[in-house]
Amino acid sequence: MENYLTQLQAMALAYAPTVVLALITLVIGFWVANRVSHIVSLALHRRKVEETVIPFLVSIISVVLKVMVLISVAGMFGIETTSFIALVGAAGLALGLALQGSLSHFASGVLLLVFRPYKVGDLITTAGFTGEVESIQIFNTVLKTLDNKRIFIPNGSVTAGPISNISGQGTIRVDLVFAVNGDENVDRVRASVQKAADACPLILKNPPVDILINSYEVGIIKFDVRPWCNSAHYWDVHYYMMENVKKQFDADGIHGPKSALDVVVTQA
Repeated sequence: MENYLTQLQAMALAYAPTVVLALITLVIGFWVANRVSHIVSLALHRRKVEETVIPFLVSIISVVLKVMVLISVAGMFGIETTSFIALVGAAGLALGLALQGSLSHFASGVLLLVFRPYKVGDLITTAGFTGEVESIQIFNTVLKTLDNKRIFIPNGSVTAGPISNISGQGTIRVDLVFAVNGDENVDRVRASVQKAADACPLILKNPPVDILINSYEVGIIKFDVRPWCNSAHYWDVHYYMMENVKKQFDADGIHGPKSALDVVVTQA
């Protein structure tokens, strides 16, 4: 018994510094991991990242840092960590290959939430769809289309192509084309379009409405009409002008286009 006690005492004295150092490393390492996670959380809040995503990202960072601390502590006791790290790396690679599609959408979702090319409520066009952003999820962006459909677009498809944020600048130009009979007076047509635009309360006064001749064709004059409005009123202005310009043309006696060809017959 005395021999066992002597051996235990010797082992305790031999491993005591290592145990103390390992405990200190563990405590400090966990504190640093929590501190870094807190800093990351504050940074994500300042960038106004989606609230539901922040805890998920912070927890991933915290777990990774704490695993690194535990591996370091295990190495202090002489445990071979190289094989363990290789095993974890292989498992991670296999999992990544199995879930590469989902991980791609996840990574794209993180990029969208961090860099914010659009936000909830914006009207955007992406992946061939146009609609209002209803939510930005980890794997999908949800759009509410103009005909009230809900479209789930994988985030990988969103970041892989162009994104047109129609609401991004606050104001937007509505591009319209109107055609009239080739015999109509240009100034009368321009004045009629301007009256329709002035009657619309959603059209901005500054910048003014552009009313420009687009082209001349046989029996047709085409006008480009470009009013400005707040981004949220884009479609309201579009359909207002399409209807009320026609009504104003009828009131002013301006006729629509008629394809015509003058044929002159002469007697031989």
